[in-house]
Amino acid sequence: MAFKKLQLDNRCAVVIGGTSGIGRAIAHGLAEAGADVICTSRREDQVEAAAVEIEALGRRTLRMTSDVEDRGSMQTLLDACIAEFGKVDILVNSAGRTKRAPTLDFDDEDWNAIIDTNLNGTLRSCQIFGRHMIERGYGRIINIASLSSFVSLFEVAAYSVSKAAVAALTKSLAIEWAKNGVNVNAIAPGVFKTALNKKLLEESQRGHEFLTRTPAGRFGQVEELAGAAVFLASEAASFVTGEILVVDGGFLASGVNQ
Repeated sequence: MAFKKLQLDNRCAVVIGGTSGIGRAIAHGLAEAGADVICTSRREDQVEAAAVEIEALGRRTLRMTSDVEDRGSMQTLLDACIAEFGKVDILVNSAGRTKRAPTLDFDDEDWNAIIDTNLNGTLRSCQIFGRHMIERGYGRIINIASLSSFVSLFEVAAYSVSKAAVAALTKSLAIEWAKNGVNVNAIAPGVFKTALNKKLLEESQRGHEFLTRTPAGRFGQVEELAGAAVFLASEAASFVTGEILVVDGGFLASGVNQ
């Protein structure tokens, strides 16, 4: 019975930013657990590739681009999902951006772009899909937080501020929507190697520091985030809301490791 509660059969999941990196790995995990999954982002070629992968897992999907900075595109995405599947049960907000620079020199345009994608984009998505879930009396929303929701990372103030705010937003929405059957949680990944950060992690002092501060002694593989997402999306987590689930190999627990 407990195992069945982790199954996502007959569920429909939308993964914003689900065509690469962390979002893609989570999308695959949800599909493997039984959900139909719509992976969406701004690039048509990436959406097509992700859709082929979901279909190869035996699940249904849609080929829909979206932009979290464009409320209209998010509404169009929701409408298309409802037309095809009749509902959206699960929403994962994984779209994000960052830039490293000293805060004294960080210009308004870059700061606002990061905040608008990471924080405001998450809010827009939660508002649009959350209204649908509230009307149905059921929903699972999973936002993507960060280690920097809790501790600062050098010269990425805008990113850190946005991800601290995502954690706060997650908790705020959780207490507002709990009575409506909508659970809102977040996953805070530790240091995971992706195509975008591989060179940084393997060849820089910053990467070395990340590694030495991770008690597990290695970087995470993005597939290791899928279990947390499946749990939070499932009936096994029916009484879990407002939680920031950290998946970091012990990074935040770390003090002196030897």
